Amino acid sequence: MHPYPHVYHAATRGGPDGIVTVSAAGIPDLPSAPPLQFDGPGGMWSPETMLCAALADCFVLTFRAISRASKFEWINLDCEVEGTLERSDGASRFTRYVTRASLRVPAGTDAAKARQLLEKAEHACLVSNSVNGARELQTEVIEA
Repeated sequence: MHPYPHVYHAATRGGPDGIVTVSAAGIPDLPSAPPLQFDGPGGMWSPETMLCAALADCFVLTFRAISRASKFEWINLDCEVEGTLERSDGASRFTRYVTRASLRVPAGTDAAKARQLLEKAEHACLVSNSVNGARELQTEVIEA
């Protein structure tokens, strides 16, 4: 890992139609638009879905790092994040995030150890630690 601080850059370009292109150097562009809940077209990434995706992505990558350091073997990790957006104190904000993680492990794996590492990943995820709102982790460990 490179020493801190790490600095990241992203840019957007949008027009009156509400379609926004998210870009960053060396990464494919990502089209975005308001979600249906904000009278957008739907069917595209939105800032709201990107935030939830960033939480899920960071959780899996953090688990990957923690499991490597612990020499813990696993097959795959499916993760879904549900974010609740509410009006609070005169502003729209996410007030709650539920992370649902389903970890597939080889037969004979210590399920308690797997859950412990999932919890550790939730607490260490840098994106989760950067947002406000209540956080809940629901886990499932499945032996292959």
